[in-house]
Amino acid sequence: AVVSTQSTGIDGDIKLTESISIYRYLGRKFDLMPGGPEMSPGEAAEADMVEQIVMDLRNHLTRAAYSPQFESMKPALIAKLDARLGQLTTYIADKSFLFGDRVTYIDFMAFEFLEQLRVLSPESFKGMDAINAYLGRVASLPKIKEWLDSEECTSKVYSINSPFAPWPGMPPSS
Repeated sequence: AVVSTQSTGIDGDIKLTESISIYRYLGRKFDLMPGGPEMSPGEAAEADMVEQIVMDLRNHLTRAAYSPQFESMKPALIAKLDARLGQLTTYIADKSFLFGDRVTYIDFMAFEFLEQLRVLSPESFKGMDAINAYLGRVASLPKIKEWLDSEECTSKVYSINSPFAPWPGMPPSS
């Protein structure tokens, strides 16, 4: 068995660790893979690429947030964020979601991580009309909207990272 301190998902007899494994499992289970259940190798490669752009940003944020040198690392992180947001803006273009009109698990992952990055650097999202519209579309999905509007929505009260991290990422004040 693999031991991990990462996210844990349990679905009947299936026990998973590692957030990407959980995302992909749910994507397969609920038909949320980018190319549907019969994804071509090209579609799989494109999905992997977009997924890794999002994960690259998340990994840079996590590495910086927990570093005692957070403040000195922040400018490079924001420069990386700005470059990746430019890439994602071009990629999204006029699509409703990352892979067209169909919501995928990568949309949920991107939404979560981009919202975290928006807490870090709201100014990076100014003028990013395609990204902001995309985030709005994901936030407007009925179940996502229901969660975001609920009292149980943890992003309203809990930090993104440990409250003891140099950058805990506290939710914005209302």
